[in-house]
Amino acid sequence: MRVNPNLTPDLLAALNSTRQTTQDALLQLASGRRVNQPSDDPSASAILVQNHDQTVFTNRYVQSLGSIQGQFQTADSALSSIVLTLTNAITLGVEAANGPLNDANRAAIVVELQGIQAQLVSLGNTSFEGSPLFAGTKTSSPPFVLDNTVPSGVRYDGNDSVNNVQIGDGYQIAANKPGSQLFTAPGHDVFLALNGLIQAVQSNTGYDTAITSLRDSFDNISSQRVFYGNTLNQAQAQITNLGNTKVQLSQQENTLASADIESAASRLVNSQAATNATLAAIGKISQVSLFDFLK
Repeated sequence: MRVNPNLTPDLLAALNSTRQTTQDALLQLASGRRVNQPSDDPSASAILVQNHDQTVFTNRYVQSLGSIQGQFQTADSALSSIVLTLTNAITLGVEAANGPLNDANRAAIVVELQGIQAQLVSLGNTSFEGSPLFAGTKTSSPPFVLDNTVPSGVRYDGNDSVNNVQIGDGYQIAANKPGSQLFTAPGHDVFLALNGLIQAVQSNTGYDTAITSLRDSFDNISSQRVFYGNTLNQAQAQITNLGNTKVQLSQQENTLASADIESAASRLVNSQAATNATLAAIGKISQVSLFDFLK
């Protein structure tokens, strides 16, 4: 009787195969994932890479939108305070124009208006996370500076640029309005109008023109606030859309990569049994001698 010399190598190959199956089943049970490396399922792995990349971009968009919401809420709050401050300035102008005031009374109103000017500069320099909100894209320093050498008494050091932020694939929104558009636009320069009112009170003349100019600036700022409200609505709608996208991506990943726990457990039991049987067979063969085959 001839002994098959290839029997032991075949059993060793079978042993390696069952051990690999055992390791794969244990990994799936431990990780809860069917696809743990590209070789597990090349087609699914390619889709999962795309899924991961899209998830990363989606999270970045959501983060950008969260920052935009914070910026816009802070900016709108500052503009609300500016509107109230300008209302106070207009009231003081009307009081100075209509009341029989002496020099001391007018001087007191001038002091109040100068205080309002300083408040407006401070509000115009409102920042979010260290960056001025009304400086255009020049955010390294405050955009508004008190400067008696310019007609308005306030110098704008920002620029006219708008920062467009991507919040989706092919979807951008303007993340700011420059101070030049809000506060120093031609015909609506709030600081020039306020300085004109200060001069009117000081000279006790020209009230109508000064108050009208200040009201025009007030109306411009009030109308500009619509931009912030509309953009906040767009941001919230996009956050909802991105949330839905994240759910879909998560579901796709679970479908492609999640392990069938029951199936993995069954494979583990079967592979362990096969491993034990193979080991037993190898052990028995190692005890068999040539004389056993000649009996």
